[in-house]
Parts: sequence; C-alpha cells; structure tokens
Amino acid sequence: MTGKVDNFFHEIYELQTQKKMDTIDAVVHWCEINSIELELVADLIKKDPLMTSRIQVEAENLNYLKKHARLPV
Repeated sequence: MTGKVDNFFHEIYELQTQKKMDTIDAVVHWCEINSIELELVADLIKKDPLMTSRIQVEAENLNYLKKHARLPV
C-alpha cells in the first residue's frame, strides 16, 4: 500500500506543477481521471500533514472553511 500512497502524492504534485493547479483542484482532477470517489482518497490525504494543511489553507481562502488565526511565516 505504501507504493500506492507515494504514487498518489507524486501524481498530485505533478498535476500541481504541470497544470498549475491548486491542491484541491489537483485532487479532484486526479479522482475524475481515475474514476475514484473523493471520499476514498480522504484517508490518504489525512496521512500527509503537509497536504492536509495545504488543503485547509486553500479551503479557508475560498471561504469553504472558517479562517483560523495563523502565525506569519
């Protein structure tokens, strides 16, 4: 399973860089290409804190989630 998980993250990263997509858009696009329900990849996303954080920030910026206070980076 580890190989499949690594492949998933690699393919999402490739979509982001090649097609200039945000993380959310890349995940949705990947699911459409592979005919996989979004709910099934949620567990994979939860395993990667970086991807989870990126999706959370994007969702907050799109007003899908309530914004949380963040330290300036």
